[in-house]
Amino acid sequence: MTSTISRPEPALRHTAANLPTRLRPADLLRITDQGVADVLDGHYDHLLPPTWDPVERWSARLESDDDLDLWLISWTPDRSTDLHDHAGSLGALTVLSGALREYRWTGHDLAVRILAAGDQAAFPLGWVHDVQHHRSTPPPAGLGAPDLATAHPAPGPTLSVHAYSPPLTAMSFYEVTDQRSLRRTRTELTDEPE
Repeated sequence: MTSTISRPEPALRHTAANLPTRLRPADLLRITDQGVADVLDGHYDHLLPPTWDPVERWSARLESDDDLDLWLISWTPDRSTDLHDHAGSLGALTVLSGALREYRWTGHDLAVRILAAGDQAAFPLGWVHDVQHHRSTPPPAGLGAPDLATAHPAPGPTLSVHAYSPPLTAMSFYEVTDQRSLRRTRTELTDEPE
């Protein structure tokens, strides 16, 4: 009698065949980059607030369909998204103005990176991070809002364009335990970015 040795399945790799969307991270990066250009060209002026709130974050959905949600998000000092994932959605962002600080779970600790205006980041499935305003930089003038340097002296919000595919349906939130592992604290159904 011949015995069969059972081998563990290789780790699941996120290939085109098993991703939840036809869009890939590179597509989302291109889309957010084009979204920044469109915001700067005034295509979304009708969605912008008359003034930027220097305290509370703000967001506006720029585009939406079955495959994609595109958002413009403001980031203000002393506001955090908390550690979270994007459930079954891939994501990407391009920083339009200012800078963001991202804390990302590496599997055993939090790594930090700074994303300045023009920088991009993609978020594969399972990416757990916390995004925050980094420096006090007012958004650029000419975005349909009044002269922001006089309306809201620094600190002003950082602006970024985010793409999610498929569109967000849920987000889970986490905390780092004393044992240097992640513990999910809650999951929320949502169709809006954190």
